[in-house]
Amino acid sequence: MRSAGNHQLNFAFADSPRGGKDAAPSGQPDGKAHLLLRAKDMRAEDPAAGEVVAEELLERIAAPANLATALLNVARNKGAPGVDGCSIKEVVEASRLLLPKLRRALLDGSYRPGDIRRVWIPKPGGGQRGLGIPNVVDRWVQQAAHQQLEPIFEPSFHPSSHGFRPQRGAHTAIPEARRYVKEGHGHVVDIDLSKFFDRVHHQRLLSRLGQKVTDRRVLLLIKRMLTANVVMPDGMRVTTEEGTPQGGPLSPLLSNIVLDELDQELHRRSLHFVRYADDCNIFVRSERAGLRVMASTRRFIEKRLRLVVNEEKSAVARPSERHFLGFRLCVAEDGTVEVHLSGKAKSRMDTRIRELTPRKYGQSLPSLFAGVNQYLQGWFHYFKLVSGKGALLMPRFDAHIRRRIRAIIVRRQKRPRFLYRHLIGRGVPPRNAAKAAWCGRGVWYRSNLPGVTRAYRNVWFHERLFCMKHHWMHLYGPPRTVSGQQLLLDL
Repeated sequence: MRSAGNHQLNFAFADSPRGGKDAAPSGQPDGKAHLLLRAKDMRAEDPAAGEVVAEELLERIAAPANLATALLNVARNKGAPGVDGCSIKEVVEASRLLLPKLRRALLDGSYRPGDIRRVWIPKPGGGQRGLGIPNVVDRWVQQAAHQQLEPIFEPSFHPSSHGFRPQRGAHTAIPEARRYVKEGHGHVVDIDLSKFFDRVHHQRLLSRLGQKVTDRRVLLLIKRMLTANVVMPDGMRVTTEEGTPQGGPLSPLLSNIVLDELDQELHRRSLHFVRYADDCNIFVRSERAGLRVMASTRRFIEKRLRLVVNEEKSAVARPSERHFLGFRLCVAEDGTVEVHLSGKAKSRMDTRIRELTPRKYGQSLPSLFAGVNQYLQGWFHYFKLVSGKGALLMPRFDAHIRRRIRAIIVRRQKRPRFLYRHLIGRGVPPRNAAKAAWCGRGVWYRSNLPGVTRAYRNVWFHERLFCMKHHWMHLYGPPRTVSGQQLLLDL
């Protein structure tokens, strides 16, 4: 076992093989095959986990089928090793021997979570966000607990909570927010919690858990997870007295359990709101009402939940002036509510396009298209909610990417005569090819000359490049004309 400064995995790798072909004896299934066989029992069980006898909850968490399914989910999510250095692949390959040992450790109370590795990642708006990376075995246990706790708490969560929940997300939060704006709630109380995951009060969280979880062993297990030491990048170990490590599988569920108290309070006040994790938008009809709601909600959050409101990111404003999950809600001239990209989302997209299509790109064009397409498909899947004038950015992004790729092609020819021959070979008339090749301007200017655009037409790109405009129109229909301006259809 690789030393992590604690004895958390003594039961695990002490006499277990360190991966490789010898992870299972001859004739026995390997780690993943063994997990798949075990996980079949999970699917055969009654899914009504909320009906389980409360005192048997730990037994359900430590059930072989539940543990096997949990490790498969952890492996599917991938991720880096924790402070012990053990990778997901190593744990999966040794799972045939690890699973029964982990089960016994959970049931007899000898399991102890290892230290959490702290890493810092840059925020899009500046600053850094701290992530806690537990050891793979700890992520395994957290996922197993999550699979049994989620069915217990999920039915009681408010329908206006959309973050980290099954079948919910930005694609359900934005339509609900849009509906409130359409109903005449023209002001939004935008509340952002400052360092929420670092400031969750442990005792309040355990008290909320104890309302539905009466198995004291499970509460003790979660408490140990919450109080695990954190190893900073410089190697310093820090004790944890509050907060949930943002990065573990159980942390999102715990955050919703904490903030469900806020949801129920807003519902009690008959307020229209949409919450995604620690971002909450409350929709009101006037600025005066918004200021009143902001003051009362701040008092509830700080005195009751013992959390802190981020004053710099919280405000009362028009929905079009605030960004929520990368979108803005704008009321058009005809009264429809359009979904636009936020300024930050547009800026991040422009930056990412430049990073994916650098002028000095040194690999092949197929690899370039593969990288760009992978990003564009994921981006479009998330931001396909845009409508009205907001959707006009789709063809703008498409055209910008095409021009940057043309600039890469022009630069690769190095000399004018090489570019001339290349364009002639692509069927460009000699006059247009000569103008593009011997133009005294830079690569960016020449990338948009007729000689280059005729050599690499939009049709050529459509066969190789993910076209966001085409896919948006496939979902919502062809363009239409409004007041003499061609717009994409509203959602």
